[in-house]
Amino acid sequence: MDNSVLNLSMAQLALAFVPVAITLGILFKWSYDLGRAVYALARMLAQLLLIGYVLAWIFGAGNGLLILMVLAIMLLASSWIALGTVPGQRRMLLSAAVFAITAGGGLTLALVTQAVLQIEPWYLPNYMIPLAGMVFANAMTAVSLAAERLYAELAHGAPWESARLQAYQAAMIPVINSLFAVGLVSLPGMMTGQILSGVSPHIAARYQIVVMCMIFASSGISTALFLSLVRRRVTAPERD
Repeated sequence: MDNSVLNLSMAQLALAFVPVAITLGILFKWSYDLGRAVYALARMLAQLLLIGYVLAWIFGAGNGLLILMVLAIMLLASSWIALGTVPGQRRMLLSAAVFAITAGGGLTLALVTQAVLQIEPWYLPNYMIPLAGMVFANAMTAVSLAAERLYAELAHGAPWESARLQAYQAAMIPVINSLFAVGLVSLPGMMTGQILSGVSPHIAARYQIVVMCMIFASSGISTALFLSLVRRRVTAPERD
């Protein structure tokens, strides 16, 4: 199998924005918040172009301490973003989110990279950073959904046990749906990237199985820890 990756010129990249322009035209015609969509697209473009240079520098540095610093930044950012669904409670719940995502996502990441893949050195950037991104992003989404649903249920007078169950179930919906869809509806990013780079589909499928298990576990554990840690904080006003 040819292991070469097709080169993508800037002109080819620009063609990808043709359907984007059509979508923006629809948003404009329907009086949607066009400014927010344009801002989101601009941020996406700037962030991805910038991260290409940053990752090239990080991969070339080969420094374990630098990788740990990157992981710490990813953890803090994901924890802060996760609480965007409950902005008024962000500062109160931040420590719980950081601990939950660090424990649930971090331990899962460590198991996969050190025991399953057995990467050498332990911080191998081209494995550690992409896998950490998958773990923390999915744990972040799960915690975010759980926080939003928890407060919504409590606001409607649901008892703690019921609110927690509804929050946990809501948090796991995207992950469970992705388990049903993988291989039938979609080929996830890591598998697609490996196939495009020339890796055997059989090997790519094995890696994707590891990734799906990692995402499911990190989301489930992080959400459970988060809901356990915030109980006293969100129910304290009810006891006063």
